[in-house]
Amino acid sequence: MTKRIAFQGELGAYSHQACAQARPDFTPVPCTTFEEVIEKTRTGEVDLGMLAVENSTYGRVADVHSLLPKSGLHIVDEAFVRVHVNLLGVKGAQVADVTEAHGHVVILPQCAGFLKQHGILGKVSSDNARAAREVAEAGDVTRAALASELAAEIYGLDVLARHIEDHANNTTRFLVMAPQADATRRSDAMMTTFTFRVRNIPAALYKAMGGFATNGINMTKLESYMVGGSFTATEFYADIEGHPEDENVKRALEELAYFSTQVNILGVYPSDRRRG
Repeated sequence: MTKRIAFQGELGAYSHQACAQARPDFTPVPCTTFEEVIEKTRTGEVDLGMLAVENSTYGRVADVHSLLPKSGLHIVDEAFVRVHVNLLGVKGAQVADVTEAHGHVVILPQCAGFLKQHGILGKVSSDNARAAREVAEAGDVTRAALASELAAEIYGLDVLARHIEDHANNTTRFLVMAPQADATRRSDAMMTTFTFRVRNIPAALYKAMGGFATNGINMTKLESYMVGGSFTATEFYADIEGHPEDENVKRALEELAYFSTQVNILGVYPSDRRRG
């Protein structure tokens, strides 16, 4: 039986592209929300979930980092997808015909320069692929969608302008989630992702981080977010290079645990070759 991977968005979304790139032998399953992706994966309705976590132009995808710790899922892989934004219109339309372009709130800032240059008003849609579908259904030459070439193929649209993103290296990072952890060393270059809360003592964060510096571990991400709407309960999310069984990582995590009230490893997985 073919395995299934859930993603947020409609067929033709960049998350769909990520699924095709990272798990080409899986059947993609579209979901309305990130929560639905998590639930379908947690309950076993699908085998894996694909979640977008950050974009090199836009930054962090809202809510995802706070959803991960309580999802009950584990990160088993990461996928870096080069995001090419295209202006899609109905058959026969030209760029000069377009007065408004519809796309997700994350995609609009990624091609703000192109839209301004051509006097096109950007309008927010819940999903880029949905925008493409709705443009196809409307049949209006003045409306366009900001989406992938995959979406153009699926919904029968013309690509009016290719690769209109403002930055040449525009990339989105996705995490592949599974109900079961897989911490096997599947690559020479491994990543470890975890969350932690520091103890309520002076310089706790500085001391907690000291072990990574003294053990020569590269921390590629460190972010904080409030827990339960409280200004006093702060959780930190971190990515580091290395495996928990590496001696230097082991020492650093022990030091982190000493200065923290809790440490939760979310996943141990191979570093994507496109990283960096």
